[in-house]
Amino acid sequence: MSIQCSYAPESVSKGSDPRVATCRGKLQNRRSKLNQEINKELRLRAGAENLFKATTNRKLKETVALELSFVNSNLQLLKEQLAELNSSVELYQNESTDAIMPMIPLGLKETKEIDFREPFKDFILEHYSENAAQYEDAIAEFMDTRQAIRTPLRDVNGISLLFRYYNQLYFVERRFFPPDRSLGIYFEWFDSLTGVPSCQRTVAFEKACVLFNIGAVYTQIGAKQDRSSSKGLDAAVDSFLRAAGTFRYIHENFTNAPSMDLGPEMLEMLVQLMLAQARECLLEKLQLQSEEKRSIDICLDLAQEAAQLSECYNHVHHLISHEAVHDYVPYSWISLVMVKKEYYCGMAHFHVAMGVLHKDATNMSPATRETLQFLHLESASTQLDIRIPKDDSERRLLGRSHLREALVLQEECQRLHRMCRELRGKQALTSVLRNAHRVTLQAYTKTESEDDFSDMLDAANIQPATKFQLNLTPPDFAQYRVNDLFKSLGPIAIFSAKRHWTAPRLIQLHRGRTSEGFGFSVRGDAPVIIAIVENNSLAEFGGVKEGDFIVAICDKDVKWASHEEVVTLIKNAGDSLSLKLVTPMDRNYLKPNKSSKGSLSTHSSSSGVSSGMSSPSGSMAQHNSNGKRLHWNPFKRNSSSREGKDFYDNVILR
Repeated sequence: MSIQCSYAPESVSKGSDPRVATCRGKLQNRRSKLNQEINKELRLRAGAENLFKATTNRKLKETVALELSFVNSNLQLLKEQLAELNSSVELYQNESTDAIMPMIPLGLKETKEIDFREPFKDFILEHYSENAAQYEDAIAEFMDTRQAIRTPLRDVNGISLLFRYYNQLYFVERRFFPPDRSLGIYFEWFDSLTGVPSCQRTVAFEKACVLFNIGAVYTQIGAKQDRSSSKGLDAAVDSFLRAAGTFRYIHENFTNAPSMDLGPEMLEMLVQLMLAQARECLLEKLQLQSEEKRSIDICLDLAQEAAQLSECYNHVHHLISHEAVHDYVPYSWISLVMVKKEYYCGMAHFHVAMGVLHKDATNMSPATRETLQFLHLESASTQLDIRIPKDDSERRLLGRSHLREALVLQEECQRLHRMCRELRGKQALTSVLRNAHRVTLQAYTKTESEDDFSDMLDAANIQPATKFQLNLTPPDFAQYRVNDLFKSLGPIAIFSAKRHWTAPRLIQLHRGRTSEGFGFSVRGDAPVIIAIVENNSLAEFGGVKEGDFIVAICDKDVKWASHEEVVTLIKNAGDSLSLKLVTPMDRNYLKPNKSSKGSLSTHSSSSGVSSGMSSPSGSMAQHNSNGKRLHWNPFKRNSSSREGKDFYDNVILR
C-alpha cells in the first residue's frame, strides 16, 4: 500500500458528532456503557476463577462458586442487552414511513482513549535524539484525531475521518513502533457484537479495528438510504459493496490481528451478508423501474433474481450457523436472514405466477418460452408436471400452483417473524410481510375455479439466475491523503523506528588561506550522504566518515534537502563549515577509517535503539576487482552520470 501526502483541511479530522446528539448516538452510548460493564464482570469472573483454583478451603470454594454463578448470570444478562441493542436496526433505517424491508447494519467497535504523549516524546528523545518538545503539537493532533474517530459521523465525513486516521497510522507505525521492543502502548477495543474487550500492542490490531468501523459506517450509510427512489437504491448498493470490500480486505491482510468479531468465519459471513443486501437493493430497483408496466419477460427476470437472492440469504444463514459465528451474532439477525430467505423465495413464485397469468401469456415469444423452460427445475412426483403451459387451462394450473407456494412461504415468514421478540417490534417488516401476503392472496382468489386433483400439486422449484454481476469495492486509501505529522524527523525510509544510527555529532571544519578544500564529496538526496573522505584531509581529521548522513549544515536542518541544495549550502559556508552528522549502524561496510586521527570538535547525545536498516541507495567509493580504489579525473565532468556529478562536487567542496 502506498500513501501520498497532500494537504487536507484540519476541520475534516475534527468532524465527529457528540455521542448523545442523535438516536444512533444514544444507541452507541448505551453500547459503550454495556461494554464497560461486561468488561468489569469479566474481570470479576477471572478473579473468582483464579481464587477457586488456588484455594483449598472447602467453605471458601463454595462461597466463590456461588459468586461465580451470580457473575455468570449478570454477564449473560448484559450480553442479552447488547444483543438487543445490535438488533435495533430501525434506528439505522431511513425515516420514511413506507413499508420497506429493513437492512442489517453493524454497530461500531468501541475503544478507550490512549495517551501517546510520554511514550512518543521519550522515543523521540531516545531514538531520534531530537528535542521532543518540538513535536508536542503533532502528538496532540494525532491524539485529537484518534479521539474523534470514536464517534464518527454516519456520512462521507465520518468515512473520511476514519480513513485519514488509518493513513496516519501508516506513518506513526513506522516512526514509533520498532519490531524488537514495546513502547508500553496497548490498543484496547470492545467487540461490537459481544462487548468483550481485546487488547493488543500492535498497530496492525488498531488498523484492523479502524477498518472494521469503516465497514460498519458503510453498512449504516447503506441502511439509511431512501430505497423508494433509484438514486437512494444506487447509493445503498454502493455502500454495501464498499462494506463488503472492506471486510474482505481485513480478512486478507490482518489475519495476525484477530479479535472476537474479526475472525475469518465472521468476516466471510459479513462479506456475504453485505453482498446479499446489495443484491436485494438491485432487485428492489428492478421492481421499482417496472412497477407501472411489467411484461412477461420482466416478471420472469424478477422471479429468477428473487430466487437468486433467496439462495444468497440461505448461504448467509449457513455461514451464521458456523460455531465460530453463531454464538456471537444476535438472534434477531439470524431470524431476519431466515425471514428474507423464505420471503424472496415466495416472491420468486409470485413473479412466475404473474408472468404465467399475464394477459399476453397466450402469445409467448420463443425467448420467453426458453426462459420458462430453464426457470422450472425438474419436477418431483408431488409437483405439477407443467413447465411450459400449452393452453389457458395449464396456465391457470401453473399460475395457481406458484401462488399457492408463495402463500405457504409468506405464512412461514410471518411465523418466523412472530417467533423473534425483537423482530415483532419492527413495524416496517410487519407491514412488508402482511402486504406481500395480502397481494398474493388476492391474486390467488381471482384465479379460483372448479377444484380438481391437479390443483393440489405443488409448483416446481425455481432455478436461480441473475443478470447483476457484483464486484467488491476495496478501500481506496489514496483518496484520503494525509501529511506525515512527524515529517520533521526525516525521510521515513531512513529515519524510522526499525533503523538505528549513532547520536548526531557536530563537526567544525576551518580551512586556511592555503588549504585547498574540506576534502570530502557528497552524493544522494534526502538525506545527502558523505561519499568519499580523502586521506589526511580536514574532513578526515575532523571526524567525517564515509556513509555519514548530513542532517544539518550551519544549524539548518537538511534531512529533506536535495543534493543541489546541500552543495549550495556548503559552498556558501566559506572557510568555516559546521556539519551535524549521524552514522548508520546497520551495515558492515560502514567501518571507521584506520587512519582516523580524531576529531576537532564533537557533540553527542543519547542514541536510539532499533534494528534492520538496509543500505542507502547508490554506491560508495568505486573499486576495481582487486579492491583498490580507482583514481578518477576530478576535472572530467560527466553531466549524464551521477558518479561524475558526485566527484565534480568533490572539486567544488575543496
